[in-house]
Amino acid sequence: MFIDIHAHTMRLPAYPRNGKAAYASSEQLLGTYDRIGVERAVLLPEVNPECSHGVQSNEEILEIAGRNSRFIPFCNIDPRAIGNSDTAPLSKMVKHYKELGCKGVGEVCANLPFLDPLVQNLFRAADENEMPLTFHISSSIGGDYGLYDNPGLPQLEECLKRFPKLKLFGHSQAFWAEISVLNQESDRNGYPAYEILEEGAVPKLMRKHPNLYGDLSAGSGCNALKRDRRYAIKFLNEFQDRLMFGTDICSPDTPTPLADFLLDLENSGDISKTVFDKVAKGNAIKILGLK
Repeated sequence: MFIDIHAHTMRLPAYPRNGKAAYASSEQLLGTYDRIGVERAVLLPEVNPECSHGVQSNEEILEIAGRNSRFIPFCNIDPRAIGNSDTAPLSKMVKHYKELGCKGVGEVCANLPFLDPLVQNLFRAADENEMPLTFHISSSIGGDYGLYDNPGLPQLEECLKRFPKLKLFGHSQAFWAEISVLNQESDRNGYPAYEILEEGAVPKLMRKHPNLYGDLSAGSGCNALKRDRRYAIKFLNEFQDRLMFGTDICSPDTPTPLADFLLDLENSGDISKTVFDKVAKGNAIKILGLK
């Protein structure tokens, strides 16, 4: 029924988060997937130290995915790798992991501006290897993780222009809050509950740039839809070919409300089976070239 475009796991327990396990084990992930109807899932390595739960290798994700065909590996490379230089041969690294079976790059969480030359070097590497890239946006530099952008996402837009063939998967609170015009800048850090009376940067950018895709995982992606059911229907219909279901399960008890919400929209007739199937798994299959 579903393909999860955004999942995390570690072979051994990671440093705990707020007294809870930072990541579910692969067995715990599969248990949740069996319950909610997820057939396969993209595993995103956590290589950026800002994430604070223990740096993870691409090799670990490849090993986990190699033991179970339901897992789809992405690779991840810190933009500061190989000498903290904007001329580092990151393209060769991406090519290496692509040849080992990785289907994309991310989740990029380095707390640097989108237009930092180091980040641009990583985007260039993904572009040269025709690998989609998942990013997390932060609203600040320091004290957080994720690529930094200003309100209105102007740096992201510049990247979309510079790399028109690079498929970029948008994710996080600071991304999805901008499905609407912000009432206040602090809304970028949370889950706005007000109706979408005026469209924000996200739908406008998706109309202008066909290489921008929506990763609907986590509370941020789900909230973007659930905050205004009327607009969610419009948004899902308009961008049905570029939106993808996800969970961003971290701790084993992470809730998965998006699955129920999408099923409710289909069962009520608010979206067609065609739209549901594309968002639930069809787009992931097509974009990642899955069999």
